[in-house]
Amino acid sequence: PFDSAKLISRHLMGMHKPIYHPMNDCGDHVVVINTKEIALPGDEWVKRVYFHHTGYPGGASWTLAWQLHEKDPKMVMQKAVYNSMKGNLQRRYTMQRLHLFADDQVPEDILENVTNQIRAPREVPQR
Repeated sequence: PFDSAKLISRHLMGMHKPIYHPMNDCGDHVVVINTKEIALPGDEWVKRVYFHHTGYPGGASWTLAWQLHEKDPKMVMQKAVYNSMKGNLQRRYTMQRLHLFADDQVPEDILENVTNQIRAPREVPQR
């Protein structure tokens, strides 16, 4: 998900457009399907740890990638895209244009507005 997160964040911010400027909000909506089928390299499922803090004393929690993926199959991809963006004030609003779906069931109102497809960063291996 990390290679595709870089591509997705470029389209969310509008960096693929010739009119891009950092102060201009010209990004696109991006729909990602089949997030439950993502693959992490090597033994990243048991080694990658995600951190969350509630803001209260003692509110820190560390979650392994496989536990987070079992709880919500969209969360690993969402965190990958979020971390691939610059940490500025627009990041939270830019993430609202990202639509993640665990399988290929996409609502019709979103599907009728899809106009383009981002090319995959690498080919899908054949089994």
